[in-house]
Amino acid sequence: MNILKKNLANEVTWQYEGVVLSRAENSITLEALFNRDDMPFQEITLKRNDRFVETFYSDKWYNIFEIYDRDDKQLKGWYCNIGMPAVIDADSVSYIDLALDLWVSVDGTQTVLDEDELEELNLDAELKQKVYEGLRELQKQFKTKNPPR
Repeated sequence: MNILKKNLANEVTWQYEGVVLSRAENSITLEALFNRDDMPFQEITLKRNDRFVETFYSDKWYNIFEIYDRDDKQLKGWYCNIGMPAVIDADSVSYIDLALDLWVSVDGTQTVLDEDELEELNLDAELKQKVYEGLRELQKQFKTKNPPR
């Protein structure tokens, strides 16, 4: 399945392939391999071919990437993109990224990322409210120690 990350102008900014693991009425979970060179990120290193289990929702303002190490298969944490609800078609998933992200470490520590990039988007008040509602919903779910699916 083709996964398309888009900007506010609806232009594709990143594209990659994933394999469908499960599908529900308002969500889809895919497996994809990290396709960039190794890079430090927060307290971990993202490695080429790390396993990402990605859940996209057509009724929520975020998606969740569960990240597993390519070598020891251990969970590294969750990377969450705040974005418009996903469009899930027969052969693709697309979403409009709204810059703000949430990183949740395996120990439950939460870090909000890219607030400066969010400000640069100059979103109207209604859209900005949706962004922060999505962030708060994610933060609340991860605080219960039960990551959302």
